[in-house]
Amino acid sequence: MSHVELHIVSDSTGETAQRLVQALEAQFPEQEFIEIRHPRVETVGDLQLAVERMKGRATVVVYTLVEPELRDQMRTLCRSAKLHYCDLLGHPIEAVARVSGRAAKMTPGARPPLNDAYFRRMSAIEFAVKYDDGVGTGLAQADIVLVGVSRTSKTPLSIYLGYLGYKTANVPLVKGIDPPPELFTVEPWKIVGLTIDAQRLSEIRGERIRWMRGDRRYASLVEIYEELDYASQVHRRLGCPVLEVSELSIEEISHRIIRLVEQRGAEAKTATA
Repeated sequence: MSHVELHIVSDSTGETAQRLVQALEAQFPEQEFIEIRHPRVETVGDLQLAVERMKGRATVVVYTLVEPELRDQMRTLCRSAKLHYCDLLGHPIEAVARVSGRAAKMTPGARPPLNDAYFRRMSAIEFAVKYDDGVGTGLAQADIVLVGVSRTSKTPLSIYLGYLGYKTANVPLVKGIDPPPELFTVEPWKIVGLTIDAQRLSEIRGERIRWMRGDRRYASLVEIYEELDYASQVHRRLGCPVLEVSELSIEEISHRIIRLVEQRGAEAKTATA
């Protein structure tokens, strides 16, 4: 099988379903996927048109439909077309309604409330952008500090951790340039080192050079081994745990970082209590 089509059907933008689809794709790194969105579906006719496009293909359908009639029709159409499907909202809505004793409002595209968690998340994302790549002096205010050489996913990790509500700063390690002194005054339990397989890093940097026409030494294995050795020395000075990011998704690395920081933070607080 060459590729699998992931069809996202939604009565809104489909962003909720797409987050699940991306998590699914990360679990099958060797499989090629094609994502196809069907947003703003409002009628049974819209569903029928979408299903017609899927027939006879290697397809998984993921849908977020609020109205019960549309959910029922989608399930019927998928079964008739012998398509594998996943109803993301139907069962959770029914379960919450049963437990709470309240009826769902059934509003397509309804947004989460603008509560404290929302504003904390927005603040954390702004923090990650402001203090990306060693810019500024926000290390003392950070919940998490990531330290690693170039192209170890520091920026996307910082943004994703910000989305989860953690103010994250990151510090690039460059051979021949000392890290900022502030790094060594940060509470140690907040710091996590990042490393990567040298060959994998060379491939990633090689792609970047082809697009950006940069210095070829940037992707040289000799240079990379020296950079990684230097980074290892800094990690040892910091006494921080180090995560190998070569084959992991951003989501998996992020959750490992959170577990490390929260565990080490709790241990540090217990030791000083």
